[in-house]
Amino acid sequence: MTKPWDRSSEHLLRELAPQVLGAVARRFRDFSSAEDAVQEAMIAAFTQWPEEGVPDNPRGWLIQVASRRMTDHVRSEIARRERETAVAAEAEPLAPILEIEADMDPDDTLILLFMCCHPALTRSSAIALTLRAVGGLTTTEIANAFLVPEATMAQRISRAKQTIKASGVPFRLPSPGERPERLPAVLHVLYLIFSEGYTSSIGPHLQRLDLAREAIRLTRGMKVLLPDDPEVAGLLALMLLTDARRAARTGPDEELIPLDKQDRTLWDRSEISEGVGLLTEALSKASVGLYQLQAAIAAVHDEAARVEDTDWPQILALYQLLKQVAPSPMVTLNHAIAAAMVHGPAEGLELLRTLDSDPRIAGHYRLDAVRAHLFEKMGDHEAAIKHYRMAAARTASMPERNYLMTQAARLAGD
Repeated sequence: MTKPWDRSSEHLLRELAPQVLGAVARRFRDFSSAEDAVQEAMIAAFTQWPEEGVPDNPRGWLIQVASRRMTDHVRSEIARRERETAVAAEAEPLAPILEIEADMDPDDTLILLFMCCHPALTRSSAIALTLRAVGGLTTTEIANAFLVPEATMAQRISRAKQTIKASGVPFRLPSPGERPERLPAVLHVLYLIFSEGYTSSIGPHLQRLDLAREAIRLTRGMKVLLPDDPEVAGLLALMLLTDARRAARTGPDEELIPLDKQDRTLWDRSEISEGVGLLTEALSKASVGLYQLQAAIAAVHDEAARVEDTDWPQILALYQLLKQVAPSPMVTLNHAIAAAMVHGPAEGLELLRTLDSDPRIAGHYRLDAVRAHLFEKMGDHEAAIKHYRMAAARTASMPERNYLMTQAARLAGD
């Protein structure tokens, strides 16, 4: 039995990719080769399913195809190098789809997440590899998240794969004693996957719901695994409080609608309520961390019934604390916006000048976009138009580019 291929089928494949990779990597104990095999299985699905229909058990189908590729790979290696016979002996024989499905560990994706964040890797390499394997992000998208060239990121991911292969990392959840070392990288990965899903850095669509939903699903799994960790709860709260605005972020033609222009009646009150509850509980447990602070900022926005009701002094205070806890160019950028809302645009522009010499963000479109917005608030339309256009030229996101060009045209009277 099969189901017709439709628009949702492509999203299904993206959602299944990390689950299938986790299952195949666990069975064959070879992460790098398993990733190649899963990519081949995905290509086979994209080729066959539109014509033959989507199988009733798509995950089992993908695992079986990827397992065949892995079996062929192992046999080829055995024929070429007899000394690897032991590796073949460890690889389980291919089972029917139903047996494969029954053998699957429901936590395979979560295990894969922790495995990619192994301490044998540098933190940046671990995060990059996990974004590729678990998040399904392209090398370009990951490079955008790290503010580095694509070629640099490609080399980093390649080295990470080789390190994982050489380390012989066992495919299992880390012990309670091992988790603290890997947890910060795991949470950062989940945050970046959600961020790319909420605001895609490239392409024709503002949002990638498959990524955002998968990030929330995995973070819920982390919350089950670590129910008392305040930063896990803080990250889940941040995702829910941010995702709650999703329906109001785009218009009928998928055009971007900024926060101050959104119809707040479209915000998901149940997500906001859950997020605030998680945040309240997390803040009562321990010292405030990175994700709890960001969730608190999101909560202040979400709890304002009208844009005029936003408590900007509280947001500014939270950003000042966030700069101390986890300084970064993006935090400084958002701190400048909050300072402008409280003390005026000149204060915000002064803070932005500190970023001009920071190679991580100098030349990034967001810096120009914020600068344009603040120049507009000052009444300097000529400077605002200049920076709106510069920002538009630097972004690879079509909805953001269209929005920025529209702002420039509005001020120019075009």
